[in-house]
Amino acid sequence: MKVLAFNGSPRKNWNTATLLNKALEGAASHGAETELFHHNYTYKGCASCFQCKRKNGSKYGQCASKDELTPLLEKVKHADAILIGAPVYFGTVNGETHSFLERLMFPYLVYDSQFSSLFPRKIPTAFIYTMGANDERTRLLGYEQFYSLNQMFLERIFGKSTYLVVTDTYQFDDYSKYVSSAFDSIAKAKRHATEFPKDCQKAYNLGVELVSNHPIC
Repeated sequence: MKVLAFNGSPRKNWNTATLLNKALEGAASHGAETELFHHNYTYKGCASCFQCKRKNGSKYGQCASKDELTPLLEKVKHADAILIGAPVYFGTVNGETHSFLERLMFPYLVYDSQFSSLFPRKIPTAFIYTMGANDERTRLLGYEQFYSLNQMFLERIFGKSTYLVVTDTYQFDDYSKYVSSAFDSIAKAKRHATEFPKDCQKAYNLGVELVSNHPIC
């Protein structure tokens, strides 16, 4: 079983990347072959060319744009599971991840009465969200609707999907170097020391679940 993971964060060694690696460890513990791609590619979102929807077109069901994302999208065709990690900025995933999702899903979405999928089989997907906001603030701002919406789209295109939300993350290695009075740096450090290891275990368990509970169709 091949699990592809995509780190949408611009940082390769921080919260999102750490959690993705833990999830891949969990997947590997159950025999999966894993591969992680960091956000260091040059690409854009959907260009609305609609070549992926053109009747009898050579690019029907495929993204016609050619850039550094193209080889990764080709790998998706042969994946048995997909894992995506992204930081949340202003209530949604960061721009690079959103562009990636457009390119990943839109070519497979059919404009028929069922909005069916051209992806040839059912595979599991999972999403890991990270953010500096705490649980109370995310509930106040209604973030759950955003997670559920992404889950719905992923399930429509690929199959069963799940997600892990990690809040109140440690954003800097030294809060005293930044204008950051909105945060309690001592509480942040304590939370990182006591709770982030638990988040890592949750990510590991997510990886296990991704490969053990979803037979490939």
